[in-house]
Formats: sequence, structure tokens, C-alpha cells
Amino acid sequence: MIKKILVAAMAFATGNGLFAQSNPVAFTGATIYPIIGKPITNGTLIVQNGKIIAVGAASLKIPSGAIVQDASGKIIMPGIVDTHSHLGGPEGGDASAALNPDTRAFDAIDPTTDGFKKALAGGITTINIMPGSGHLMSGQTVYVKMREGKVMEDIIEVNEKGIYGGMKMANGTNPMRGTNGFPGTRAKSAAMDRELFVKAQEYKAKIDKAGKDSSKMPERDLRLEPLVEILQGKRIVHFHTHKENDILTAIRLSKEFGFRVVLHHVSEGWKVADEIAKANVACSIIVIESPGGKLEAMDYSSTNGGVMSKAGVLTGLHTDDGITDSRLLIRSAAVAVKAGMGKQAALEALTINGAKMLDMSTKIGSLEKGKDADFIILSGDPFSVYTKVEQTWVEGKKRFDISNPADKAFLVGGYKVYSPDRAEYLNHDDEIGVQ
Repeated sequence: MIKKILVAAMAFATGNGLFAQSNPVAFTGATIYPIIGKPITNGTLIVQNGKIIAVGAASLKIPSGAIVQDASGKIIMPGIVDTHSHLGGPEGGDASAALNPDTRAFDAIDPTTDGFKKALAGGITTINIMPGSGHLMSGQTVYVKMREGKVMEDIIEVNEKGIYGGMKMANGTNPMRGTNGFPGTRAKSAAMDRELFVKAQEYKAKIDKAGKDSSKMPERDLRLEPLVEILQGKRIVHFHTHKENDILTAIRLSKEFGFRVVLHHVSEGWKVADEIAKANVACSIIVIESPGGKLEAMDYSSTNGGVMSKAGVLTGLHTDDGITDSRLLIRSAAVAVKAGMGKQAALEALTINGAKMLDMSTKIGSLEKGKDADFIILSGDPFSVYTKVEQTWVEGKKRFDISNPADKAFLVGGYKVYSPDRAEYLNHDDEIGVQ
């Protein structure tokens, strides 16, 4: 099924002319943050056919016939990886059950919604789109690239494990309802998770025993198939959790059943950073400038990123859009730095660490030869409040340009940009603050 979807995605991309032009494009004069390695002053980035073919100093030879773009005074860094978003309207599990491993965000998302333009304005080039967290297991996430697309097959991204999404789980207060089959306590939440994973273990054992003999294969079970991929280490569990005890329960479950997990939000991660590091568990955190909203996040601290990264935890940043607007994820890194996170750690949290959490680090997350040409051009220091994303490139194709008034509107125009009558509004620079 995954191979069929990948082939379909490539067919759509080819048919819609989404692949970058064959001529190389060279960006010169910028300070380049490759993430892997030190910043390059007066650097050169060369891309062709959607890939990075060279990155280095000004002395780098530019191929004949290359289109040269002067980026003097700008910053070039990898495209931002948002490890947790809800753009496009993913629905996931419904009220019929607390555990919905068979449902896919893939089947609910509308890739033509304007939220994707907003994300491009924020420099985001890859997103893990999640179902909600109101269930113990709300379903399969989907990894997408911010390519131009009318259908999901245009934008899905199959990772290094051959999987195009993870599995969303949650604990704490969100899934605790005590009615209609939902748990009423934390203990029951964990018990229900265990029960389903035991069934998945039994299902996997039957598959393993059958081997290549199709006559001995168990009857297909759509609920258990993705859990088998989890048990095989192919599919990552993305686990919504806040409180210290919930964080440790999520880690305990991952150890018990041997699955890979990324903890999300982790509001009290600073309390148990050493335990998280010891378990070798990655954390995708949210940075909130005005904390509040739910009691279980009352001990949230902006120092989370600094404490955990210094403890050795692989730490990433996410929007949980619309909790944090996709346009402001880079600002979250600045707030984390202000609260004690190292600048290099914060840059890695925006890029390569998120790529690792999605099993995509051989393709994205840093500016290296052979990787996808996903990068952003900034007007200045990534951690300055005055800095703006000027251009966003995905696989060598420019997807956002601040010099285009319609694009700029999605960066600075306010929410009137998303109204049905926005067409006239987008054509009036004075209304959206274009200077």
C-alpha cells in the first residue's frame, strides 16, 4: 500500500510540473547555517533538480548556466520541521472508541486549505500532521512536504522506514472522560493501552509464524496492522503528555512493548529530564509565551528546552497549530534561547532534530550535498524579533516570497487573509502593511 501511494504521489508531481527546473540555482553572499557544521560567512548554496548539489564558501565553483541569486546580508538555513501540527483539518478518532489505530489523518486532510500558506510564510517545509489528543490513540499521523498540491498524494512524504506517518497517542486529562468506553482514570488509561498492544503482539506472532505461507496468515485486522509496524520499529509513536507522572508512564509503556516514542508537549519535562535522557527518548516541545489553558500544564516552564537539551535529550520544537501560529515557530526558538537553551541547540530543534523524530534526517533537516533543497532565506538573525522569512523553498521550488504581496499577506496580513472575500484585500498593499 505504501509503495502504491508513493508511486501515485510521484505521478501527480510529475503531471503537475512540480519538479524544479533542471538549471542549477546558486545563492551567493549569505551567511549559511548548515546546522551540521559551523556557519559559513559569505557562503554559497547550489541546488538543482530539487536537491542540494553543493554548499560552501564564496570560492565554491558555480556551474555554467546556473541562475545566480544574490543573498548578501541574508541568512540561509534549512527549512523548519514542525513535528506536531493540526493543519488541514485532520479528524482522527471519533467518539466511537478511545483507541482508533486504524483511522488516518491522511484521509481527512484538505491540502488546499490556507493554513499551508501560513506555514510556508513561517518557513516550515515539512510537517507531521496529527489527529487530536482527545483519545488514548486517535490514529495515524501523516508526514507532508510543503509542495504545491491539490490532493494528499502530492504532498505526503514516505520516510526512511517506508512509512508515511506515525501513531498519535495521548494520556493525561484529554482522553479521560469515564463514559462511552473512555477511561476515567490514569491507571485505566494505561491498562487500555496495554490490552491493545498485547493483542497486537499476538497478531504479530501469528504473522511471524505464518512466514511466507499465505494460507496460514491470520485474517487481516486494520486496527492491529499499524500496531505491528510499531512493534517492528517501523512506525513511531507520537505521544501527547504533560505531567511528570504521565511522562514516565508513556516511557514505561514504550519500554514494556519495545516501541519507539517521541514525547510531545512535555510541560513538566524539566522535572524529569534525567529520566527522559536515560530512557533515550526524544521530546518535541511547545513554547508558549503566555502559559495557561489547562491545569495539567500549570507547571510548564520556558526553561524546558534548555534543561532537556543540556541533559542530553533529543529536543525539537513544534507549533501544535493553532496553539502556536505556524508563522511563529521560529519565534518559539528565540523564546527558548532567552530561557536558557543554547542557540545551536535551538537551531537543531527547529530542523535536524525534528527530521530525526520523523525518520527523515537523511533527506531533510540540514544543508548537505544530496539532501532535499528545502531551505529558507531570512532577513537577519534567526533569533531576532525583527527578522522575517523572506523566501521558503521546497525541493528547489520557491513556495513563498515576501516580495509577492499575496504571499506577504499570509505573513503579516492578519486573519482577514483567510476570509472568503480576501481576493480584493490581497491586492491592496496598504491594507496589509506592505512597504
